[in-house]
Amino acid sequence: MGHLFANCTEAGLPSHERERVRQKADALRADPTFARWAAGYGVIRHDDLTQLRVHAMLEAIVGDADLPDVATGLVRLAAADRIASAGLWLVAHMTYARRVHLDGRPLEAEDFKSHPEGHTGGSLNMAIAYAAYLAMNALDGRTRSWMMGQGHCVAAIDALNLIVGNMTPAHAERYGLDDPRLSRFVSDFYSFAMTPDGRPASPLGSHVNAHTAGGTQEGGYLGFTELQYVHAPLPGERLVTFLSDGAFEEQRGSDWAPRWWRPQDCGLVCPVMILNGRRIEQRTQIDQLGGEPWLHHHLRINGFEPLGLDGRDPASIAWGIHAMEQHQLDAVARAGDGRYDTREPLQYGIAETVKGYGFPGAGSNRAHNLPLPANPRDDDASRMLFNDAIAQLRVPPAELFDAVAALSTHERQRRPRERDHPLACRDVRLQRDPDIAWEPATGTASPMAAIDRQFCAIVNANPHLRPRVGNPDELRSNKLDATLDLLKHRVLDAEPGIAESPTGAVITALNEEAVVCAALGNKGGINLVVTYEAFAPKMLGALRQEITFSRQLAEAGRPPGWLSVPVLLTSQTWENAKNEISHQDPTLAEALLGEMADTSVVVFPPDANAAMAALAQAYATRGRIVAMVVPKREVPRVLTPEQALRLARDGAVCLGGDPARSAIVVTATGAYQLCAARQACERLAQRGIANALVYLAEPGRLRTPRDPLEAAHVADQAFIDALYPAGVPRVFIAHARPEPYLGALRRVDTGPRTTRALGYINRGGTLDVDGMLFANRCSGLHAVAAAADVLGMPLRDVLSGDEIATIEGRGDPALARTLGR
Repeated sequence: MGHLFANCTEAGLPSHERERVRQKADALRADPTFARWAAGYGVIRHDDLTQLRVHAMLEAIVGDADLPDVATGLVRLAAADRIASAGLWLVAHMTYARRVHLDGRPLEAEDFKSHPEGHTGGSLNMAIAYAAYLAMNALDGRTRSWMMGQGHCVAAIDALNLIVGNMTPAHAERYGLDDPRLSRFVSDFYSFAMTPDGRPASPLGSHVNAHTAGGTQEGGYLGFTELQYVHAPLPGERLVTFLSDGAFEEQRGSDWAPRWWRPQDCGLVCPVMILNGRRIEQRTQIDQLGGEPWLHHHLRINGFEPLGLDGRDPASIAWGIHAMEQHQLDAVARAGDGRYDTREPLQYGIAETVKGYGFPGAGSNRAHNLPLPANPRDDDASRMLFNDAIAQLRVPPAELFDAVAALSTHERQRRPRERDHPLACRDVRLQRDPDIAWEPATGTASPMAAIDRQFCAIVNANPHLRPRVGNPDELRSNKLDATLDLLKHRVLDAEPGIAESPTGAVITALNEEAVVCAALGNKGGINLVVTYEAFAPKMLGALRQEITFSRQLAEAGRPPGWLSVPVLLTSQTWENAKNEISHQDPTLAEALLGEMADTSVVVFPPDANAAMAALAQAYATRGRIVAMVVPKREVPRVLTPEQALRLARDGAVCLGGDPARSAIVVTATGAYQLCAARQACERLAQRGIANALVYLAEPGRLRTPRDPLEAAHVADQAFIDALYPAGVPRVFIAHARPEPYLGALRRVDTGPRTTRALGYINRGGTLDVDGMLFANRCSGLHAVAAAADVLGMPLRDVLSGDEIATIEGRGDPALARTLGR
């Protein structure tokens, strides 16, 4: 029967084949154990094709895994039906109810919430899919990892985790399978209650959060899981990913997964799309263009092999997981024999259902959020609909407890619980931290070229870590030649004489979201992201999702164990002067400065030594996004090795003068800004004005901490006072716009009379570096003028008449180039 008609569901079979399938299923149902499972439970039905598929799967698993016989497998699948039904029952309560009655009593008006909330339809669909995942783990004794693109469907995950006892401590101490704790559970969902310090009082969230057992990402940005999943599991690991049909059609890049999966260096991936046909307010384009048949055609064009699954049946989805894994295990075997074809399609499960299946309102626009016509608290008809629906979904407690016991095979199978799957428990470290090949503090060098050498040294010293480099453009243009030669572009067919390989580690595509997600997905390895600074804002959503979720884990006492990810922003604003103002944009660094500084680190290394030290510092930490704004052009070498290490450790270093004995402190952030600051300090010294030069590489280290975690990361007051003594005026020259930069430095901002910040003011065009500095009033000339202002000195005391005319827009801008020379 052609692999049991893998590419379609029973509804897609020709009529004569459907009859053959029915006859074969009839014969199997002669076995009472098989017949008991085949009868389904509540709204869960197993069609004839699924019955044949499941029987074949169980026969294949017996003897190859911890499954003694087919009958035991059927018992576990029957248990999964009941757990799925109980999950639907509990999800419905989470949206509407304040109380739960395990004995099945109808709820009265006062038992319902005044203001129900919930992404109910998708969560109902996900309850069935997650039950399938739990069932497959119990069938073959392997705890797979899971990811879910539809983070707003968290009610399904939390509900089933409660039912099977797979909870984090925050849930386990509040919730359980009895009326009081179930009632607390549903009441906590969207309760909006707060603790006295302004945090959510409930460990339940509207999306996956740090207390969701096994959760690895919030999933609040639809489409990013689709971009990450293929890069997530290491060889030997297995991953089931639940994906959104709406995100698939609207977030391009997810259809590139076959470009990146390789049996040589990837674990097994089982993408399962929940094809429910509806977005928030309308049908999906997939549904409009022809539904599942159109999607199958589209997937084949993009290198997938679709598997038709019944999204209303956990057994069908479990079979799909098994089928996809077997297909990939065959590919792994062929790769070992050198016979793997990079153009081989990646199987892709399509779990067809209707949004909100199993509950009134299914398939309608209402199903997205609140599927009933009105609030059951106020509407008798809606209350009757609710009570009738949950009566059909309810599982009697004794039967439910037996089902939970049947799937609780972890101890017997010696496997971790699903909350502890491999992706959720990363513990990644460098085995060896190679020495930094320091450069002399003279002459010029490219900081990006220095990073290139250091990154290759780190990768070579740690062969146990799978590398991924996310790259939307030209690595050689950005001075990462050695990295490209070592790791190579990942391609389907390598071109001779080019740095390409089917198993290359450089993920290159002109889609910033896709390539940053390649690195963010590879949490079991070592990662680097590089992009033109102006294009980096397209990565912000993906980066912020990681930053916020990592921070939540730390707050929950379970800080993440993945190596921090450096994001190199190069061909940066000031050196990209020739490419028009569209290529002159420091937005990403500014945005990340607003995040919590202990998790979102923004660093501006001024030279080669500082860049290498910053990279080493990044890989010495875990769970952080480290944005590094790095020049690719040659700039002056300024820092000694000792200064570079101090700068990486402390975030700031004094490069000249003594702040305590100076009339003014001049601070630079950015390599080109340091050049201007040095010019200004030299001119001030020529005029007899004692000054100190500070380089501030990590502005977030000087910010006012917003909570204890950030307070542990920022500089203490003694360190700040040593650099910025009270009463000493100060001038800052920033890579970024002055306002967000200075906003992060409130602890050292003494007000407009004695503090001045210069920076990018949205002026650019086809210029050179000096032209950019002048256009944005950041040249050494402008810095001297700012210094005179905060010192209360006439300009003529520090600038010539021609120089004054220049900064007032009446002279020759070329004078700014020669200041101090």
